[in-house]
Parts: sequence; C-alpha cells; structure tokens
Amino acid sequence: MSESVFGPRIIQNLLDTDFYKITMMQAVLHNYPNAEVEWEFRCRNDEDLSPYLAEIRYQVEQLAEVTVTHDQLAYLEKIPFLKPDFIRFLSLFRFNLRYVQVGLDAAGQLAVRVRGPWLHVILYEIPLLAIISEVRNRYRYRYRDVVIEQVGERLYQKLDWLKAEASAEELAGFQLADFGTRRRFSYRVQEEVVHILKHDFPGRFVGTSNVHLAREFELKPLGTMAHEWFMAHQQLGPRLVDSQAAALECWVREYRGLLGIALTDCITMDAFLGDFDLYFAKLFDGLRHDSGDPLAWAEKAIAHYERLGIDPKSKTLIFSDGLDFAKALGLYRALHERINVSFGIGTQLTCDIPGVAPMNMVIKMTACNGAPVAKISDSPGKTQCRDENFVAYMKHVFKVN
Repeated sequence: MSESVFGPRIIQNLLDTDFYKITMMQAVLHNYPNAEVEWEFRCRNDEDLSPYLAEIRYQVEQLAEVTVTHDQLAYLEKIPFLKPDFIRFLSLFRFNLRYVQVGLDAAGQLAVRVRGPWLHVILYEIPLLAIISEVRNRYRYRYRDVVIEQVGERLYQKLDWLKAEASAEELAGFQLADFGTRRRFSYRVQEEVVHILKHDFPGRFVGTSNVHLAREFELKPLGTMAHEWFMAHQQLGPRLVDSQAAALECWVREYRGLLGIALTDCITMDAFLGDFDLYFAKLFDGLRHDSGDPLAWAEKAIAHYERLGIDPKSKTLIFSDGLDFAKALGLYRALHERINVSFGIGTQLTCDIPGVAPMNMVIKMTACNGAPVAKISDSPGKTQCRDENFVAYMKHVFKVN
C-alpha cells in the first residue's frame, strides 16, 4: 500500500528512540554480539488494537528506510563514552524486517514478536511502541483535532499549579526529565512538550530520554540501562543467582564509572540490594525506581547506603514509575533532605490530553539464547514471563515470596 493510503512515516530517524537503547546497544556490541533474544508485545489493558493492524504493519515496514545521518553521527561522536567502533557500527545499522512479525494472535488481538541477534533487534522496542501508540491515536481520536495548542494549554496548567504549590526553594531543587517517547500521543506532541519544558519549566528541566529531541533542543540525553540488560544476563552464562551481579559488573567494565544509575526492580528491590554490595554501591551514582511503592523503595535504598557506611546525600534516586507533578513534588518533599532525587515523567507529559486515554503497553524480552527470562517486579501486575516454571525457579533462587 502507498503512503497516500496511510499517514506519513512516524519514525523519521534512528535517534528518535530512548538513550538507554543506545547505551545498552554499545555494551551488547562489545560483550554479547552473538546473543539471540526474543521479545513480545503486551497490551496491559487488553485494548483491541486489531483494527489498526494494516497501518501498524505499514509503519513497521517503513523502519527499513530509517538510517542515521552524518550530522547525527557527529552528534553521537561528541558523547565521550560512545566509542568509535560503535559509532561506525551504528552508521551501518538498518532495521531488518525479517526479525519482526506483526499480526493477530489466536484471539484476534494484535501480536508483535521480535526475534534475532540482540545487537540487531535492540533498537526495535521504542519505535514499535511509538508506532502502535500513534497509529492507535490517529484512528481512535480525531487526530487532527488534537491541536498542539491543547497540548500547550494542558502543560501550562500543570506548570502554573507547580509554581503555585511549590516554594521558591523547592523549585530550585526540583529536577525533571522527559521520559515520554514510548507512549506518546504523537511525535509532534512530544516535541512540543520538550520545547515548553526547556523554556518555561519553573524548576530544573534536566533533559530528555529521546536522543533526537535532545539533539534538536540542545539538551542532555538521559538514560543508562533497562530491564532487558538484567533479564538477558539470566541466560548469558553465569549462574542465575549471580546474574544481577554479572550485569552490574559488565556495565562497570563498559562505562568505567560513567552512566552510573542502576535499575533495581528486575527481580524486586530486596533481591537487587542483596547483590548491590559496597563495591557496586560506591561505583554507581544512584538507583532508578520503576515499580512498587516509591517511598518504601526509597527507604530501603537509604537504609542500604547507611548500612554500608555511605552518605545517602552523595547518591541520587531517580523516580520514573507513573509519575505526575503532584506525585513527584510529594516525593521531593519527603526525601530531598536525606538523598538527592530526580524525576522522569513519561505518559503524563506526552499523552495527557483531555479526552484521550493513554496506552498501557510494553514490549518485553521473553527469551535469551533460546531459554526463558523473567522480570519479577515490585508491582505484581508488571511481572512478565511466558514460562511459569522459570518464574517459580527464579523466585526460589532469589528468595522472593
């Protein structure tokens, strides 16, 4: 089908993705270039996306035309921890469509599966989610009637609330980042949100996870690692009980003290802290929260640092799970005197439009080197694995109830 049948290409360039995909991709190139992985799409709210199958397929096919430009490569070359061999590899990278399948499952629901070399499929996740979200929004809502002015008005209402609610001292220390690529209403909406935040956010707008927008707006691209980094290590060689420590150790070797924010909830916070000993606690700058009660999680982190003899004020906690401004401000007030805090807001920035219900969806790794992998979250609804026996075994190994 021609472009005249469907809308314009959604993913315009290779950098329209989250930064942690780039950082993990380099680590995969240098450490696990031959690892094979599988991914599956999951719509958590069971929304019927089958009516949008044809355009989703079309947009996925358009990924084969996406490349990285010389200007974009020059931008990446200025990031000191991205190595020349990785930049050269990225210059040759193409989305290979034989690694992705888009169709309907036995129940007639949208099914997306990615299978292939980790190095060659790692960049699929974020564009696929952005495509599914934007295509669905084009059809479900009067897409062209969701004007950018609405987006701006809604965001300025939030900024006005924050300015009225927070003191000048609180605003001076309140740090916010955009983490909204994967579930955005559209690329244009995210672009407008980042533009407004850069110029008018009353606290400190520290950057965006979207590499392309960071480049366009001269912001810092933000991100380190995702759940897949820890999940893959469950089948990459070490004993399962040693997999988290192996993932952290490999990251340390790759980045030598840079990109030092570790994600904690692949196998619950308690299991993570069991592996996060003095060595790692000193090497990593802080931790990122992505599931479970954020205050309970923060208390565990602070207590862990104190037990190790580390001043929590020398570390940073980053919160990124379903935040809005009110939740973030509440966490800031509760914690900032005891430990540094920062906030990444996604859906509540890039898909918070009157009358629009955001997508609740993920694409998660399900296997590595032909064997199952799992995520046992601090939020039960986020646990994901297609092999119940492996989940039970992992809970036994890591003493998870």
